[in-house]
Amino acid sequence: MLVTLQGLLLAAGSGSRMGTPKALVVGQDGAPWLSHGVASLLGGGCDGVTVVLGAAAEDAVTLVPSGPVTTVVAADWADGMSASLRAGLQALTATDAQAAVVTLVDLPDVGSDVVRRVLDLGTDAGVLARATYGGRPGHPVLLGRDHWAGVVDTATGDAGARDYLAQHMVFEVECGDLATGADVDGPTGDQRRPT
Repeated sequence: MLVTLQGLLLAAGSGSRMGTPKALVVGQDGAPWLSHGVASLLGGGCDGVTVVLGAAAEDAVTLVPSGPVTTVVAADWADGMSASLRAGLQALTATDAQAAVVTLVDLPDVGSDVVRRVLDLGTDAGVLARATYGGRPGHPVLLGRDHWAGVVDTATGDAGARDYLAQHMVFEVECGDLATGADVDGPTGDQRRPT
């Protein structure tokens, strides 16, 4: 199958505030967050999904659903979200994908409808877009292949692609009517607004 659009689910962190790696979290509906993230990306229009694991990767890989899904382990996951993003994008360079839809495992209310809306902008190699929630930038982020090397070169710490996006024209896609875009940070459901 010729893959032209790949989902990239970042799930490598240790979840220090959560008390467990977020890749191991099972939602209130009984489904692992990993399953939800993969389903949102595939249901939103991705041809395949690459899941980036790190902390507790050996346990987390057992929760990754079957299908057009691959996994990669970010060996330097403790360096922050940027390590996961770099590992994922570097893995995608070996595919035929022209764009990657990047999202985080701890966004349980971001579903396939959000992904579809972001993808309405197109999926060519030059696209650069992100979901916003009430005007605040969040995930998913749509990165055309032309931008991957630049993102990899500038991603540091927990900023991910933030610096790269700040220096380029990014189409903002308002999705606040579909989800909050807030990440869940604690075992009691503590949420942070998108940053």
